[in-house]
Amino acid sequence: MSDISSVSMPVQPEDSSSNPKVLEISKLNKSFGGLRAVKDFDMTIYQGELVGLIGPNGAGKTTIFNLITGIYGITSGSIIFNNTNLSGMPPHKITQLGIARTFQNIRLFPNLTVLDNVRIAYHTHAGYSMLDSILRTSIFSQKEKLLTEKTQEFLSVFNLQDRQAEIARNLPYGEQRRLEIARALAAEPQLLLLDEPAAGMNPNEVVSLMDLIHFIREHFNLTILLIEHQMRVVMSICERITVMDFGEIIARGTPNEIQSNPKVIEAYLGRGAAALSQKLREKRTNVA
Repeated sequence: MSDISSVSMPVQPEDSSSNPKVLEISKLNKSFGGLRAVKDFDMTIYQGELVGLIGPNGAGKTTIFNLITGIYGITSGSIIFNNTNLSGMPPHKITQLGIARTFQNIRLFPNLTVLDNVRIAYHTHAGYSMLDSILRTSIFSQKEKLLTEKTQEFLSVFNLQDRQAEIARNLPYGEQRRLEIARALAAEPQLLLLDEPAAGMNPNEVVSLMDLIHFIREHFNLTILLIEHQMRVVMSICERITVMDFGEIIARGTPNEIQSNPKVIEAYLGRGAAALSQKLREKRTNVA
């Protein structure tokens, strides 16, 4: 874990509040028996934003992703995506509406080729029936050819075209992450949820990842919600950040505001570190 108080050069956010709301979460709660994993969580994300969701391990961040994508049912509250209430909706329907995600642990089809890993994501846009598939009709053949060509073009965007025949498990770790993001985007989402994409990456791979996230937001006109433990990534690319601890929101703001927030520093580094940080800020203010 990076020291949150020492990360520098945060981005300055653009005002996106005049853009349409893509995701609106209100009074969201999730309980597992007697454990309340998420408590009164609220979040609004506007079209084109790149928003960070951070917090210590066990804060409830991935639970939020699982609630948005229908993996977990909602105990109470609402999740509205493009004016559609997602409550009770199964994951495949939510994907069809335009939400895609990656996972903390890479979830590729390890024994399939790079090409087939992405082709699978196009199944909702296949354009042929199950009967066409069983009978191998001319419609099936034509559509499959188009899907293959589309997948190959897509892989070239991610510089994976030369790897298309390679088995996914044989790719270097950083390229497996890139393939997972490519597969998520092949579903043609409007909202992309990235769950710790920098996990396990070396410093060079992290730099490439930050460039990739900026690129895909612009190239695919995406809205992105990012969970990440590497503060370098969060503070460098996110425009707004929400911080969770023990299932609740403890802070919201720009990277600059979050870096100096005593509650955030305490959640990550302990009460003593928060007090020390406050004294150092006061000392710098007095010197100035």
